[in-house]
Amino acid sequence: MSSTSQESWVALREDGRLVEIMFDRPDQNRVLGDIFLGRVDAVLPGIQAAFVDIGTGKAGFLHVSDLNLPEEGNGNGGGGRGRGRGPRRSRTLPPIQDHIKKGQTILVQVTKEAISTKGPRLTAQISLPGRFLVYMPQASRVGVSRKIEGRDQRTKLRKMAQKILPKNSGGLIVRTVGEEVTAEKLEREFKRLHDRWKKIDTAVKTLEAPAPVHREATLISGVIRDLFSDKFEALRVDTKPTYDEIVKYVESVDPDLLDRVHLYSGETSLFDEYDVNEDIQKAFRRTVPLKSGGSLVIEPTEALVSIDVNTGRFTGKGKKDPEQTILRTNLEAAREVAKQLRLRDVGGIIVVDFIDMESQENRDKVIRELRSHLGRDRARTKAFEISNLGLVEMTRQRVRPSVFNALTSVCQSCGGIGRVYTPATVVRQIERTLRRAAASKEEKSLVVRVHPEVALRVIEEEPGLMNRLRDRTQIKLRLMDDPLMRLDEFRLLSGPAETDVTDKYAA
Repeated sequence: MSSTSQESWVALREDGRLVEIMFDRPDQNRVLGDIFLGRVDAVLPGIQAAFVDIGTGKAGFLHVSDLNLPEEGNGNGGGGRGRGRGPRRSRTLPPIQDHIKKGQTILVQVTKEAISTKGPRLTAQISLPGRFLVYMPQASRVGVSRKIEGRDQRTKLRKMAQKILPKNSGGLIVRTVGEEVTAEKLEREFKRLHDRWKKIDTAVKTLEAPAPVHREATLISGVIRDLFSDKFEALRVDTKPTYDEIVKYVESVDPDLLDRVHLYSGETSLFDEYDVNEDIQKAFRRTVPLKSGGSLVIEPTEALVSIDVNTGRFTGKGKKDPEQTILRTNLEAAREVAKQLRLRDVGGIIVVDFIDMESQENRDKVIRELRSHLGRDRARTKAFEISNLGLVEMTRQRVRPSVFNALTSVCQSCGGIGRVYTPATVVRQIERTLRRAAASKEEKSLVVRVHPEVALRVIEEEPGLMNRLRDRTQIKLRLMDDPLMRLDEFRLLSGPAETDVTDKYAA
């Protein structure tokens, strides 16, 4: 975990490889999980949905299936926030116009960030996540995460949750990390979440819509709460305040994990030490090489993401059995596709064009391999059978813009065909590059040459940045704008001769 006052990054590594990256900045206006008192702007019976003003610019989308209606079912639960766009919509739902009207105020929670031209996705089924429990104050069911598989353990946890839940106090879901939790810990967390709901309920009565009511945890706090468990070998943090905050939280919920939390204090940055920055750069590339010599070609479009599998130079043990060669390449590609979807946080519809296989048995092997590796993904995914054309249609839950879309913007110079880094992203790249220059102890003075829009970003949005960097790096720094430079380009010029040393320190 790496954080500054301007941004926070979380990198998850498995088997020495980056598999997931998350980041947050103030300019991202992250609202996922936040609760708002909204005002209904419009009710559209034709699509059984409403648009709700929550005060963030774009009206949120609220479908009838996400209204707070009387529950159905037997309470075996295990779901998350909102009902999504799955099969549950096939059941009969009452007309939305019978339940909400234009101008009405309504308490809603964001389940999906605004993406492109679409506003945020909303639900009126409020849920408050803790480490071991999700509390649903307006529900009545008690459920257990589907990832906890043992029947006896599921029954035990459900009974524990039912015992701590007072009558007419809402519903609970025991989270995956709560598999070995004690009844005492469950009860303490329920009381904490229940008190939080009472504060929200009280605050709503004093507010005028549209207005924020409750903010979800920060990125790093949310990741510690939701993910950190004994399955992690280590958790490394590069700033003392964040480290202290994590230690305090872990002490209160799971002190056995304290020895796995480490404060990193090396001269090089944490992400450089573990090659995270290099892996992030690779995640933006169109072509992903496979160890066999084949490759994936990943092409995002407005409607879907296409992934093409190529054999490359791989020929297996010879040319006598091309079907086995193709199978091995497709199996490796299936594993890599699952990794890349998770790393790039690709969402929506995905189509994978595997190399054609004649054998149905081999097709089945490939789809089983793909589904097996998709099982590691926290996002909900669904992969259909391989078609006769070798295509696999998939869907992956999308709750926020991908890291690629968040870090880049459409390139105006090329008519929108490509993308360039935003000024905010360039400023952070410069900051990291200067830290590397300081660690080398070879630089006394540097001129930082940037596009005028990047310079304007520093002057208007972060006026104290250069002084902070001078103090931190002990390098004499000067910022210079150059209209001939690209928007996402910067150069470091060293010493009186202004020797270009950019490539020496940039990632």
